[in-house]
Amino acid sequence: MQSGIVPPMKQYIVDAFVDGPFSGNPAAVVPLEQWPTESLMQSIAAENNLSETAFFVPVDAKYELRWFTPTNEVSLCGHATLASAHVLFSEIDPSLELVEFQSQSGRLSVSRFEDDYAMDFPATPIREAPDAPAVLSALGLDGEVFDADGSPLVIAANESAVARCVPDMARVAELPGDMLILTAPAENDGRGIDVVTRVFAPSIGIPEDPATGAAHCATTPFWCSKLALQRVRSLQISERTGSFECELTSTGERVVLKGRCRTFSRGEIVAEF
Repeated sequence: MQSGIVPPMKQYIVDAFVDGPFSGNPAAVVPLEQWPTESLMQSIAAENNLSETAFFVPVDAKYELRWFTPTNEVSLCGHATLASAHVLFSEIDPSLELVEFQSQSGRLSVSRFEDDYAMDFPATPIREAPDAPAVLSALGLDGEVFDADGSPLVIAANESAVARCVPDMARVAELPGDMLILTAPAENDGRGIDVVTRVFAPSIGIPEDPATGAAHCATTPFWCSKLALQRVRSLQISERTGSFECELTSTGERVVLKGRCRTFSRGEIVAEF
């Protein structure tokens, strides 16, 4: 596609990892037949001003998938992957039971699982973090700090500490990685939740992300090991909240994230470029 001759494009807004109305993380999903320019995709993402806009193109029996925040392209996004699969399952081909994507992070698959979708993602390796004091100072709390493939992963003492945290966004934006993950054991109050999370990504235009699949690729192996469980239920306690069922595969190399989606709107991009 060349600038100036781009045909109208369908676009869906989908809430991913929902646990009720107006919850989860909204993603824009744009199905394509061929790739437009990278600058056009970035401009559309900036215009949408959602945490992620996903674009996919069919290739043989699979789909190539790319994700853009309002400011740049990212190598992995869970909620927009789930949203893209939801569009394929519910809007484009309801006969599908499995969708396979090719991305910068390799093969990603999403399957139907009763009322949920199940995503198969690579587990994020966890290492010691060299800059723990700077991370904790930016959050204004105490905790353990790890490195999750270049992004800080902070383990707080309890759910209350996570909920009360008011980060210094300017300092968080200066930290390495695309996002800062804050997590802790959940309160034992009958909700059936094992852990809670919050995710901050101001360096890529997202001060606080509502529901973050990529972060749970790191928290799942950590908490499954820490709690001696194969599956954990996680609640992302953002203003919108996001609900995740997380499972570590037997090899420990992959993570299965289960969640629900709701289509919020169906539309068309009609501007001339």
